[in-house]
Amino acid sequence: MAGHDIEVAVIGAGVGGLVLALSLHQAGISCRVYEAVAEIAPLGVGINLLPHATKELDELGLLPRLDAVGVRTKESIFFTRHGQFVYSEGAGRAAGYDWPQYSIHRGDLQMVLLAAVLERLGEGSVVTGCRCTGVSQKDDHAVASFEDGEGNGLAPVTAAIVVGCDGIHSALRRQLYPHEGAPRYSGINMWRGVTSCKPFLTGASMVRAGWLAHGKMVIYPIRNNIDAQGNQLINWVAEIESPARVQRDWTRQGRLEDFFPAFADWHFDWLDVARLIQDAQAIFEYPMVDQDPLPTWTQGRMTLLGDAAHPMVPRGSNGAGQAIIDARYLAGQLKRSGLTHGALMNYDRARVEATTRVVLTNRQNPPDTILREVYEKSGDKPFGRIEDIISRGELEAISNRYKQIAGFDPDTLKSRQSFL
Repeated sequence: MAGHDIEVAVIGAGVGGLVLALSLHQAGISCRVYEAVAEIAPLGVGINLLPHATKELDELGLLPRLDAVGVRTKESIFFTRHGQFVYSEGAGRAAGYDWPQYSIHRGDLQMVLLAAVLERLGEGSVVTGCRCTGVSQKDDHAVASFEDGEGNGLAPVTAAIVVGCDGIHSALRRQLYPHEGAPRYSGINMWRGVTSCKPFLTGASMVRAGWLAHGKMVIYPIRNNIDAQGNQLINWVAEIESPARVQRDWTRQGRLEDFFPAFADWHFDWLDVARLIQDAQAIFEYPMVDQDPLPTWTQGRMTLLGDAAHPMVPRGSNGAGQAIIDARYLAGQLKRSGLTHGALMNYDRARVEATTRVVLTNRQNPPDTILREVYEKSGDKPFGRIEDIISRGELEAISNRYKQIAGFDPDTLKSRQSFL
């Protein structure tokens, strides 16, 4: 490590950056994580970790910690906006996988990962209050520049490799592509919240209901037994087609009156959705946006990972999962090929291609395409039997295509060798 402060400088302590740090440590490669905020707090709302991601977290020995804070998802189930059943299938182990699916608060996941990094890599392994402003390079190293929260320059860091895990507003992505266009708006706005509620359906069901033209909901529990009454913390996402868009800001407060009328009559025997929305602890508004896939994430000894590399519309429960796979794959390449530009390009070739497919599929044919098909074929009207509208085989085919594209169909996952 002569001439380097650290072998790998990881920019950003989100999910991707922390999994990368754990994976590099597992591979015997030293690293340090640099995070812009002064104090890492458990922010966000719910996300899902699909089996291709939990396979990787299992290899890091983290499943017992996830069981302590998340919910093992048992089923994925679809309904119309009239509350009529459309389709269901098992999730995680209930679907025959060797690994579970988790519905979990993003903040809980981040805190689990952060605690593991500090335990395994040491207290000095995560440096906060350091916002990366850019990277300069030589043949055998890169130098990351930083500033504090007031814009004052901090000591630069020299590393063999610098990895930008700095999210949707990535400074490193901006350095690589200074003339990149604005985020691509899908025409869909989202409102997200969490609500304390009694368990519904199996108590571990992920529900998708309705369709975007009139209003679509995604609902699932993310914490069990949050009080003496046995309530769960339920995550919900309301999605509606909208010409108006807002800025990408995860902390933007949403207003109930802007979207609630679309769901005011959603009172079903399996859940009072309207009440769930009205009882939310807080509501956040966010546009459903992504960026066009990049041709490469790598320049010399610098590369990108996770949302910095491939922000995608959240319609496949797959954003965090792809960041986790990026991290594991990159650590494996650095372990096999050394801290070289060649190792970064091996990672780049494999992961750019794989995530490009996911980004583009999330735009057109994610799993909730099932609801679009039923919406169009039924004319958005109640029906007698779903089989009169569309066959179960057609619905299964939509779900299975996405699993294959995203890399978590059961056969592929069981046969896949460890990235490390």
